[in-house]
Amino acid sequence: MKAKVIISILVLSLAINGAVLATMGYHYYRNNYLNPPTPCPVSAGDHHLYQEMGLSSQQLARMEPLARKFHSRLEKLGASMEGKKESLVDLLGQKDTDPAKIEGLRREMAGIQDEIQKEVIEHILETRKVLDVGQQQQFFNLMRQSILKSREW
Repeated sequence: MKAKVIISILVLSLAINGAVLATMGYHYYRNNYLNPPTPCPVSAGDHHLYQEMGLSSQQLARMEPLARKFHSRLEKLGASMEGKKESLVDLLGQKDTDPAKIEGLRREMAGIQDEIQKEVIEHILETRKVLDVGQQQQFFNLMRQSILKSREW
């Protein structure tokens, strides 16, 4: 009788452990593989936001150079930031870290981030000049939706 109780407890414990592991595995898979990445709020893939807004040919002619200039500038700033990140990892990985160098690099990275934010704001202001009142409202509604979606993830 005592052996049956012990075996029952062990089987129950094994079943609970299996269920816990399966649940953890499911949640890991769901969180890492089923959720699509958050799309870029300004440009999703090869498609730009302004292309979805039904702009006139005159508006498109004004928008395309703005978009090219904006994305070109962001690519340069992004590449610069990636280089700074690599340098930061190298500095942090050194045996004797120099806090002054790390702080200087952190400030450079903050400066690049500030430039990126300025570029985005300037681009939004330039885009707004091209759009009529209804399109501006649609544009800012799409931006709000994008922000809300990014909060969900």
